[in-house]
Amino acid sequence: MTSSLDDRLLSALRRNARLSTSELARQLDVSRATVQNRIRKLEDAGIIEGYTVRLGQSWRDKRIRAHVLVEVEQKRSAEVTRRLEQLDSVAALYVISGNYDLILELEVDSTGALSRQLDDIGLLTGVLRTTSSVILETRVRQ
Repeated sequence: MTSSLDDRLLSALRRNARLSTSELARQLDVSRATVQNRIRKLEDAGIIEGYTVRLGQSWRDKRIRAHVLVEVEQKRSAEVTRRLEQLDSVAALYVISGNYDLILELEVDSTGALSRQLDDIGLLTGVLRTTSSVILETRVRQ
């Protein structure tokens, strides 16, 4: 369980993970040592798993992105998921409830590449059907 301070710290890091501990301390109105200790505890608890690059919208706008709903034959779910995780175009994979079993977020260079990737996914043993939607614009990303 996280405290209010932890929640505020995580929120600040989600906005900009490159903030110095001094700047985080100033924003949160606590000492640098407190920020360092909280970050270490959040890392040790597995709440913070790592730090990564978040690509800018100008770069992402040059890519074709799509959400793909995938219905999977239940007995082949683990196998299909393993195969999908190996695809370079899969930016995210979510297990969901409802009429479909998975949502993929694909990211490719062109509509041709998207079409080929969708064909390949549809041909995987255990995939029953797919429905895709091209992402036109991202308005909120946190």
